Formats: sequence, C-alpha cells, structure tokens
Amino acid sequence: MKPAAFAYHRPESRAQALALLAEHGDEAKIISGGQSLVPAMNFRLARPPILIDINAIPGMDDIREEGGTLVIGARCRHAHFEKPVSSAPIGLLLSRVAANIAHTPIRSRGSFGGSLSHADPASEWCCVARGLEAELVAESTTGRRTIPAAAFFQTIFTTALRPDELLTEIRLPLFGPGWHCGFAEYARRAGDFALAMAVVACRVEGGVIREARVGLGGIASTPVTSPEAVAVLLGQAPSPALFLAAGQAGADATSPDGDIHASGEYRQDLVRAMIRRALTQAFA
Repeated sequence: MKPAAFAYHRPESRAQALALLAEHGDEAKIISGGQSLVPAMNFRLARPPILIDINAIPGMDDIREEGGTLVIGARCRHAHFEKPVSSAPIGLLLSRVAANIAHTPIRSRGSFGGSLSHADPASEWCCVARGLEAELVAESTTGRRTIPAAAFFQTIFTTALRPDELLTEIRLPLFGPGWHCGFAEYARRAGDFALAMAVVACRVEGGVIREARVGLGGIASTPVTSPEAVAVLLGQAPSPALFLAAGQAGADATSPDGDIHASGEYRQDLVRAMIRRALTQAFA
C-alpha cells in the first residue's frame, strides 16, 4: 500500500503549474484532493513519476456568477456545494447532487475539477456536466480553450485534456425563472458508486415544458444525454404520467452492460426510475 517513487512539485501560480506540465507532459499528474489518484498510486495501478500539487495556487476554488453562467473553480471541494452556492436553480441542484457523493472525508477533499478530469462514468459531477451542457476551460502555456462537455468525455477515465493542459474552470447555466431541476441516483449503499443516475432541467412557460435537458450516468463508458426523454417532455404539461413516460422512453433507448453489481436489464430499469424520480423532485 505504498506508491512508487515520484517527484513532487507545489507551484504557487498557474503559470508555474502550466510550465511544469509543458516540461513534463505525460509523466506529470495533477493532484488536488487525491481521492482517486492516491488510492490508485497506493495499489501501484498508477505510477506517475511527477506529481504537481495545485493546492497553493490562488483563485482555483473561486465561484462566481457571470451573466447567466455559474463559473466554478476546478479545485472547489465537493463539500462546498452542500449548501447552495447560488440562489438560482442551479444552486439547489448542485446541493442535492453533492449530498450523494461518497462520504464526508471524501467530500471535504475531493474536487469538482478532479472528478471531471478523472472521468469516472459513475461520477455525479460528470453526469451533471454532460447533462446540463457544461463548458470546461483548459489552460496551457500556449493558450486557453473551452471544451463542451459533449466533447470532453471520450471514454472511461479518458478526456479531451491534453498532457500539457490544466482544467481551471467549469461553466454551468444558472437557469433562470421557469426552470426546474432535479437529480436522482441509486446505489446499493449510501456513498457507494451509483448503478444509475439522472439529472434533469426543464423550463416551463404557459404551463408546458418548452426546454428540457436530461443526463444519465453510471450506464455507459461516459455520461450521456437522453434526447428520447427530452422529446417526450417537450410541449407537455408536467405530470406524474408524463414523468413515467419520459423515464420509459429514456430507458428504452439505453442498453447498459451488466457487471458484478447489476445486470444490464436491471440498470435499464433503474434509468426509467431515476428519470422519473429526478423529474418528480424537480417539480415538487
């Protein structure tokens, strides 16, 4: 339970961190909370020769609102979201999501950006980012680019980040008046990885749903969206029957693989239930 030998750097600015990434490339790994990386290193599943600790860099855990966007610093801890960080609908939604993440010690150290960079398909923040069409900001010594969540997650534990890039910010829509947001997941025990999860956001105008977003996690190699569930919701008045129909449409369009934790058929049925529960919570 000891990691292989590594060199340790603790830069005090983004410029220093980016210079280290540019110099060392694939050999370097970023560490913030270390809740995924450190266990992998202890089991020697990961053997990075260089660690770059970003905890001394100022501003990496800031949260601010810019117009209709919530900008989240990549180093923000999960626990930061246990209370709403905004009075807009996204604030309450993120609080609901954070309550499902692991346990208190992990929430107090693990980071929002670290979870996204790790790209575990059962990660709550990955599901939120994909389902709500987040934008992720990556920086390197050659510049800054914005990556849509749809392009960021490539496969299990693999993202579009280049070896010389640092994820610095995540941008989520605040959602204004008329928006309703919800989240639901199912795990065998509290704090376990979810077998399936769903995040939803719907805008109601004139008594019917005019816009909708539905994201799913834990059922594929990346988080996914459900255009089938969205199609059922649009133009309809919110109701328990509609939520059930949307859940069924979303489930019918999936074909999850089975594993030692659950069969594919069981996960598919969970998709139906999680979409329905997330919608019910959103309109409660």
